[in-house]
Amino acid sequence: MVYEAIPRTVRILLLGEPGVGKTSLILSLVTEEFTEHVPPKAEEITIPADVTPEQVPTNIIDICVAEQSLEQIAEEIERAHVICIVFSVDRQDTLSKIGTYWLPFVRENCNNDERKPVILVGNKIDLIDYSIIDNIWDIAEEYPEVDRCIECSAKTLMNVSEMFYNAQKAVLHPIGPLYSIEEQELTENCKRALTRIFRICDLDGNGLLDDYEITVFQKKCFDSPLQLQVLDEVKSVIAQNMAGGIENDCITQKGFIFLHCLFIQRGRNETTWTVLRKFGYDVNLELTNSYLYPNIKVGAGCTAELSHRGQQFLTRLFERCDRDGDGALSPAELKHAFSTCPRVPWHRLRYTVPTNEKGYLTLQGWMCRWTLMTLLDLPNTCAYLAYLGFNFHENDTQKAAIHITREKKVDLAKKQSSRSVLVAHAIGPRGAGQHALARALLGIQHKRVRSGHECGDGGDDAPCAINSVQVYGQERWLVLRAVAVARVSAPLAPAEVACDVACLLYPVHDPRAFEYIARIYIKYFAESDIPVLVVGTGGEAGAAGAGAGGEARQLYLLQPDAFCRKYGLPPRAARPPTPRSSPRSPPWPPSREHLKSFGSLSAEGGGWWRAGAGLCAAAAAALLLLRLLAPPRRFLEALGNAVVCRLVRREPAVE
Repeated sequence: MVYEAIPRTVRILLLGEPGVGKTSLILSLVTEEFTEHVPPKAEEITIPADVTPEQVPTNIIDICVAEQSLEQIAEEIERAHVICIVFSVDRQDTLSKIGTYWLPFVRENCNNDERKPVILVGNKIDLIDYSIIDNIWDIAEEYPEVDRCIECSAKTLMNVSEMFYNAQKAVLHPIGPLYSIEEQELTENCKRALTRIFRICDLDGNGLLDDYEITVFQKKCFDSPLQLQVLDEVKSVIAQNMAGGIENDCITQKGFIFLHCLFIQRGRNETTWTVLRKFGYDVNLELTNSYLYPNIKVGAGCTAELSHRGQQFLTRLFERCDRDGDGALSPAELKHAFSTCPRVPWHRLRYTVPTNEKGYLTLQGWMCRWTLMTLLDLPNTCAYLAYLGFNFHENDTQKAAIHITREKKVDLAKKQSSRSVLVAHAIGPRGAGQHALARALLGIQHKRVRSGHECGDGGDDAPCAINSVQVYGQERWLVLRAVAVARVSAPLAPAEVACDVACLLYPVHDPRAFEYIARIYIKYFAESDIPVLVVGTGGEAGAAGAGAGGEARQLYLLQPDAFCRKYGLPPRAARPPTPRSSPRSPPWPPSREHLKSFGSLSAEGGGWWRAGAGLCAAAAAALLLLRLLAPPRRFLEALGNAVVCRLVRREPAVE
């Protein structure tokens, strides 16, 4: 059954036989006194929000069978949110007509997938000295849309305001989504929602709510602490009525769900609804879009990253789920971590991340996953932060967990950047060394990095990885995406060009490989602000050994060294260290002593600017030739350095 969304205005319709007191009930509510001279029909009454307990405007509509046609009454039923069918307790015929006429008539004029709540109202209770509620249960069991039955008196004002309040509550806090009257228990959707809420509130993850956790839950849901005496009484009720509801003086999940079932059975639907809405649920017990997807705009040239609060929340979650304390999440622990979510969220982000020797996700790998998802799929990150309870634990929306960087062109203008996530594209022919590069990023010596359908788009030679690297003493996240081209003439797509740093790979033993790299640079990067590194490699076959056939002379109009000089490397200010082929003596990044030759690194004066300008020209602003057989991890740091260097002034190219 699909329920309508909670309306901002409650529309109450009164139906019933003539003379049962519908109009009198409305007038008694408004004037707070009984009127002997009652008109045939009361005009529509609007009760302002500030005088209703739920702070929602309420419209009350009267029906006069003598003055209105069945078509008009049917239209009012369709517009109403809740229907009160009034009968007179001293007239059995008016009670009989509820089941034989009015309830079937209401059903006929409601959509098949819609169930509007019905309140049965026994008026004129002042005329008898006994209750007739027991006589109504047979009707209520046959029509599940009957929310409750109320006895009242328009003459004595007994339960008049309560009648309209309960009608309003039947709309704002409907019982149908929570409780099955036929089965006398909570619905499966309600149990599922309460289970998620319990797990979020279980701060230590031990499957129990202790006094502190219950107090936090109570304060955040109802803005008031729970007195110890009341808490003891709640535990006592659970222990007496639900086996296994209390364990070690703590409330179990079973006891938590039973407690809400008890609230609903006692007519306190609003208590459970307050909790559910605090955790983002709508009337159909689904998380609302506004709760899952807050309005966070990422402008052109900007990126999304985890804020410090977001990182703290996720770190604490990892530590709580690492039950054996081994610094990694086993499959069972990972499943438990996402027990409040529809699934593990990374089925579409198949990049390789750091793991331990068993392949379990380490804290480093865990944060890599979240960092990558935030960069590539911000809405999904926000949704899963909500599933995991960030909004509850941090008492804020997911906006507090996200940092939007400023535009890249502003970084370039100011010659500085606070970005912590950098994207590198390793572009080259298949087998040019993408796997070796990914291994270096992940710190893997021999193990093959998964690729293809397991790591992202691309073929077997298209590994994708993410890890942290140190850039001038600061931790940055480097996302490495392989762009493996099948043909020398194949163009690059815009998405393959857009990155923070490009690494152009070519196997040195292939005499035709450099031509493609050179053309790629000239066509896509020569006039862009994207820093570029050119890497001559031994290819995948020679990554772990001494090479693959040695270095061949390139069949291009310029050899790599001459190409570098033509497009600005080495710079006029100073020459970088001579490139070497040994992976144990990487030519990049230059040592701190080498940087000092460009000037002081102090933030004062122009020393840092001069050092950055020389480094930018030497390493990233134009082109750097690195002959690497197996790219070491320090080379990956150069990719991050290259992005930072690019923010500083670029020296003109040397012809």
